[in-house]
Amino acid sequence: MSELESHAAAIAEQFSDHLDISQADVEERLETLVEEYRVPLDEARRSVESQYLDEADLERDELGSADSELVQLGEIDEDEQWIDLRVKVADLWEPGHESIAQVGLLGDESGTMKFVAFDTSDLPELEEGASYALSNVVTDEYEGSFSVKLNKTTTITELDEEVEVGDDAVSVEGALVDVQSGSGLIKRCPEDDCTRVLQNGRCSEHGQVDGEFDLRIKAVLDDGHEVHEVIFDKETTEELTGIDLEEAKQMATDALDTTVVVEEMQGDLLGHYFEVSGPVFGRYVLVDAFERLDSAVDPESALIKARSI
Repeated sequence: MSELESHAAAIAEQFSDHLDISQADVEERLETLVEEYRVPLDEARRSVESQYLDEADLERDELGSADSELVQLGEIDEDEQWIDLRVKVADLWEPGHESIAQVGLLGDESGTMKFVAFDTSDLPELEEGASYALSNVVTDEYEGSFSVKLNKTTTITELDEEVEVGDDAVSVEGALVDVQSGSGLIKRCPEDDCTRVLQNGRCSEHGQVDGEFDLRIKAVLDDGHEVHEVIFDKETTEELTGIDLEEAKQMATDALDTTVVVEEMQGDLLGHYFEVSGPVFGRYVLVDAFERLDSAVDPESALIKARSI
């Protein structure tokens, strides 16, 4: 069987429950794109799948994939791939949006990775500490960090045996020398499956939207030899600064300016030494736990060092 025929067979199987199509029908569409219009086969497959999705009035996450394969989390290096996993639920977080049913960390021998399950998918809830076989999940990538999304076609089977989770968490310490842009009181895109931070009220994917408030700190720790970029999420930011989301929103309302929040926060952070630990996503350490180690160093020298980074 040629590669084109293999793709056609997979597409025909994907849509067999939704449309009356044959492998020959699919092959004809693929051949037209590949041979007449010189479209690469992978791109031609996506185009043909999109045509059939429109004909069946389906969303892509309602379809699934006929050829997903079992992989480990550490092997994931592409966006929008349909895969199967055998994982343990390492951690569950409080969803930041009503459209999200569950969010947290999945783990296997290769490490851990964020997962999201959306409310519209209507899936059974995963339990922290339990191990599962997950079929038909989709990879996602944002700013170099990969995650997986559970969708309407995902099947969840609890395993009797426990999946061992490799330790990909790191611990770093140093002086906090910079609080980066995008810290403090921020707004995120409210669209389903999107948590991007808005820039001037715009999401890079969904355009102008009414955002939802959130808190975070993007900081730089300098241990004297190298710098480490770290992110504190809403919960750890509240613990770190003593300012919760409602208080931050009130501060911004009173001042008619959201920047007062990060200015207030960084005044008590710059120059202090911290030890933080958590998993690595892209170039950032996502802080799960932290400890303030001592009193502040000279804030002016810390700011000079930050500007040189």
